[in-house]
Formats: sequence, structure tokens, C-alpha cells
Amino acid sequence: MESKRGRVYIIGAGPGDPELITVGGLKALKRADCVLYDFLSNSELLKHAKDSCERICVGKADGLHLKEQGEINRLLYKKSKEYRVTVRLKGGDPFIFSRGAEEARYLKKKGVRVEVIPGITSAIAGPESFGIPLTVKNKISSVAIITGRKKDTNAEIEAPRCGTLVYLMAVGNISNVVKALRRNKWSEATPCAFIERATRKDTRIIHATIATIEEEAQRAKIRPPAVLVVGEVVNYGKE
Repeated sequence: MESKRGRVYIIGAGPGDPELITVGGLKALKRADCVLYDFLSNSELLKHAKDSCERICVGKADGLHLKEQGEINRLLYKKSKEYRVTVRLKGGDPFIFSRGAEEARYLKKKGVRVEVIPGITSAIAGPESFGIPLTVKNKISSVAIITGRKKDTNAEIEAPRCGTLVYLMAVGNISNVVKALRRNKWSEATPCAFIERATRKDTRIIHATIATIEEEAQRAKIRPPAVLVVGEVVNYGKE
């Protein structure tokens, strides 16, 4: 028997530039009766929602959560019973180092109809916005997207040996990221770049190497959200 509750759309808002939300995501947002949004989703996108749409900020930024995940899950379920269309708007892609999959599972177990609309992750859009390709034909054929922070502060950060590494949430833990790279025998001379506030008007980039990235990030006062790119692809952006 089909649930009589409304539908919940879990939407990726894209990397920051409001024009980079998908057509499908924008269509769902315009239909929304209620939107639960994060800090990382550009606030300009909320202008596309109906005047009658209820807007709820649930926080979610690096180190700051206005609402804990369990509370967000329960709120989504509550709103799905109140409204025909509820939107969960999340920065980047909802399944890339986000809790979108957890939210979808929770709602489906409750019998709520859920549709996931992918978004453009800053792990790809950030480097591309500065001309950095993550792969290069016949030269660099692999890329890993890695979390730069783990809940267990004693857990080792990953630094696999592949063509390009892209770290999200690495600003506050850059020293441990560098330790992981050294532990896994990455050359000290390997090019690196920190991209802050990718695709937004106030975005910026700093270039360094594994040997100097920690010092350069501190000197430039890099702040989250920021994407760290490690590998020879960084040099292509300089061209």
C-alpha cells in the first residue's frame, strides 16, 4: 500500500555558485512546500522557493551543527507528513561526505517516498574552476576523493598512491594530512593547491608542495570550506 505522506527530495545544491545546481534540483526546489538547508548550500537558491515555502536552517558546516543528525532525520519525517513536497538541500553532492544516504535510509524505513537528485561536488568543481584537471589522458588515470577529517581524532588519514588526491574538510587537520602523505612516501616536492570557497565570487587558490602546504595555508589564513588537491595535475592549472 502506497504511503499517503508527501515526497522528500534530497538535493545536491552544488559547490557554491548558485548557477551550478542541476535543472532537476531547481525544479524540485521551486515546488517545495518546505526546505531544510545547510550553510554550504548557497542562500541565493532559496529565492527560487515559493513565498509560502517554510525555510528551516539546520546548520551543518565544518565544526558547527545547529541540529544533530538524528534531529534532522526526525524533522524531515515530520515535515513529510505535513507537506506534499519537502526538500533537503545539501551543499555539493548529497552522497559525497554528507549524510544524505543516511537521511534517505531513515525516511524509506518510515515509508516516506524519497528521491535523490545528485549535485556537483566541490571535489571536482573546485579544481576545474581553476583549470586543474583531475585526470590527464595517458598520464594521470586515477583520482581519490578523501576526507581530511575523521570523528576519531586518532584515526589515520588515508593517502593512497594514485594519480590525484582530493581532500575535503582538511583545513583544520592539514598537519595530519601531510603526515599521512609522508607516511605513504609521497614526494615532498609534489604540487598541492588549496581552493577556498570553490566557485563562489570570493574564491581563491594558493599553491604549494607537500613540504610547504601546511605553512602556506597558515600564512594565507585558509578557511573552510576548502578543497585540497595533491598531485602533478596542479601544475596544469598554473598553465
